[in-house]
Amino acid sequence: MMSPPRRLPVVCGIGAAWLALLSSCALPRQPVPPVAAPAVEEAVPAGEGSTVEQVGNASWYGPAQDGKATASGEIFDHNKLTAAHRTLPLGTKAVVTNLETGKSVNVTINDRGPFVKGRKIDLSRAAAQRIGMSTNGVAKVKIETKAPRHPTKTRITKSREASVATNTDIPIPAPE
Repeated sequence: MMSPPRRLPVVCGIGAAWLALLSSCALPRQPVPPVAAPAVEEAVPAGEGSTVEQVGNASWYGPAQDGKATASGEIFDHNKLTAAHRTLPLGTKAVVTNLETGKSVNVTINDRGPFVKGRKIDLSRAAAQRIGMSTNGVAKVKIETKAPRHPTKTRITKSREASVATNTDIPIPAPE
């Protein structure tokens, strides 16, 4: 005896697909309103020429991160004079002085870190060598930075989680 063809599951599957397609076309669609981004205020240095000083432990990082992207988008090169800091704006120029040796180095903040408790800054291998801390790995340092020549105003920006934000950097003309 021959078994009947198995067409019923296929026919039911095709029918269900058509039903889903037709029902989604028949319903009126309403536009989804954009999600407003929560306001986040950025801290701004006090004024022109103001300095920021911090004292704390510095560490260094190098060959393991060489060639990888930094938080600024640059490719990390452990032979350049760069550093990672948790809060200083990317691109900030800083003078880092080893308090034990008295040696200083000028670095550019291009990455975020360090992520080890009790450390203020991570230096590239080249920067660490310049101040005589590459053999110890950690040293007590003083970090000095100057505010930008033209400090920016506090501005509202979108958070990373928000999908839409309003641009508040556009000047609005005063009524005449």
